[in-house]
Amino acid sequence: MDASPRINTDFHRPVYLLVGLPFDAIDMEKAMDELVIAGQSGTRCFLSTPNLNWLIACQRDEEFLNSVLQSDLSLPDGMPLIWLSRIFGLPLCQRVPGSDLFQRLRQRPISVYFFGGPPGLAGQACQAINQSGDSMKCQGHLSPGFGSVEEMSNPKNLAAINASGADFLVLALGARKGQAWILRNLVHLQTPVVSHLGAVVNFVAGSVARAPRLVGKLGLEWLWRIKEEPGLWRRYWQDGLGFLHYLFWHGLPATFLSHKTFPNTASLEFIGDQDRELHLRLSGPWMENNLQPLRNALMDLNSRPRSVTFDISHVSHLDSAVLGVLALLRGHQLKSNQSLAIGGASPALRKKMGHFCATYLLDPLTPDAKDS
Repeated sequence: MDASPRINTDFHRPVYLLVGLPFDAIDMEKAMDELVIAGQSGTRCFLSTPNLNWLIACQRDEEFLNSVLQSDLSLPDGMPLIWLSRIFGLPLCQRVPGSDLFQRLRQRPISVYFFGGPPGLAGQACQAINQSGDSMKCQGHLSPGFGSVEEMSNPKNLAAINASGADFLVLALGARKGQAWILRNLVHLQTPVVSHLGAVVNFVAGSVARAPRLVGKLGLEWLWRIKEEPGLWRRYWQDGLGFLHYLFWHGLPATFLSHKTFPNTASLEFIGDQDRELHLRLSGPWMENNLQPLRNALMDLNSRPRSVTFDISHVSHLDSAVLGVLALLRGHQLKSNQSLAIGGASPALRKKMGHFCATYLLDPLTPDAKDS
C-alpha cells in the first residue's frame, strides 16, 4: 500500500462548537466542491455528518466523540442542529444531510465504493448508480457481515477497497461502528474521501424511500423515517428528550453569553522552547474576531508535530469559534499521537465552557491515551 497522507489540519476552517462537537459553517455547494476536489486531487478528507443522535451519544462515548474531532469536515445533518445553532447565535447557515449531499454528488464526476449494509444491498446500490446515467460511477462494493470492527478490518477487505481506485468510500455499518472502523483503518486506506453515511445505501438501493424535501426543511424527517422504519421510534423519542435537555440547560444560558460584549484585549504569548513544545499563554476574552494569531500558531503543528500546552488562567471568555479551534487541536493531537494540556481555567470559565459541553477540552491528552 502507498504511504498514508501526512496529517494536515486546517485550523482556519470556519468551525463552531455546538453541544461539544465542531461543525463547519459551509453550505451544500461548498461541501460538494470540497469533496470533489479532495477526490480528484487525492487529498484526505474524513467526512462526518453528525445529527442530533450523534450529539447526544457523543456526550457518553469518548471514542465516538474523538472520531468527530479527528474529521476533516463536520457537517450538520438535521434541522434540530440548525435550531440549536440559532439559539446559540452560531452561523451554521443550513443543514447538510449526508443523504442529500450524496444525492447531489451523483451529478459530479466522482467514483464511489460501498462498504457495509445488509447482504446484497450494497450490490444493488452499486448497480443502481451505474445504470442511472449519472456522472458518479460505482467502482465496487463489499458487505462484510455483522462482525466486530476488528473482524471487518482484515487485510483482504482493505485490499479490495484500495484496489478499486474509488475516490469516495461510503460506509454503512451503524454510526458508532462505522466511525470506529474509519479511525482504525484510515491510515491504511488509499481512498481520499471516507465517510459513514448509513442510510445512503438503503436510499440508493431503493429499500427505503427518502423523505420529501419539504418534510426535511420542516424538521420532520424523523417522522418519515419512523414511517419507513418503525423500529426507529425509540431512538427518536430518546433524541427528542435529549434535545429538550440541552436546550434548557445549555442552549438558553449560552444565548445570554452570546449577546454579551467584551473588550478586544486578548493576547497570546509564546513560552519556552518552541522546538520541543508549543507552549502558549492566553489572556483576556478570546472570540472569533481575535482568533487569527491562534490559528496561525497552530498551523505550525502541521510541519512540526509536538506536544501543546495552554495556560488559560488569565482568560475571561472563550466563544464557540475559539472552542471549535481547540476541538480541532484536540483532534489533531489525537491523530499525531501528541500530548495536549489546557490548564488554569477559572471556575467561571469552566462554567461557560460547560454551556457548550466543552469541559472535556480541559482533560489532559497523552500519547498513551490515544486509543482509550
